[in-house]
Order: sequence, then C-alpha cells, then structure tokens
Amino acid sequence: MDEKKIARINALAKKAKSPEGLTPEEMVERDLLRQEYVAAYRENLIAQLEHTVIVEPDGTRHRLPKKE
Repeated sequence: MDEKKIARINALAKKAKSPEGLTPEEMVERDLLRQEYVAAYRENLIAQLEHTVIVEPDGTRHRLPKKE
C-alpha cells in the first residue's frame, strides 16, 4: 500500500472526528481503503511468518509449522 493511500486514510479519519463528519461517499471510500489496508497488512504478516525460523539450542533450524 502506498503512502498516498495511507495519508488519505488518515485524512478521512481526522475528518470523521471533526464536527462536520464524513459524507456518504467518503464513508464508502474510507471503508474500501481500510479493507485494502487490512489485506496488505495480513499479506505482510503471513510473509514474515513464512520466513521465520526457530533455532534450537543444538543449532538446528526449522520453519514455523502452518496452523491447520
């Protein structure tokens, strides 16, 4: 997710807290941007966990097992 979209999410969050609030179009935009942000966050977390290894005291290394 690029910095422009994150900045837009923050701008919409700030406007939502203001007395004027958001228009219905801005609410839809905010929801779509939030969904995209959460999806990107999950992808990054999964990628990080897939590349994580456990080092045992004897020096052997193995990847984290996938949860079923």
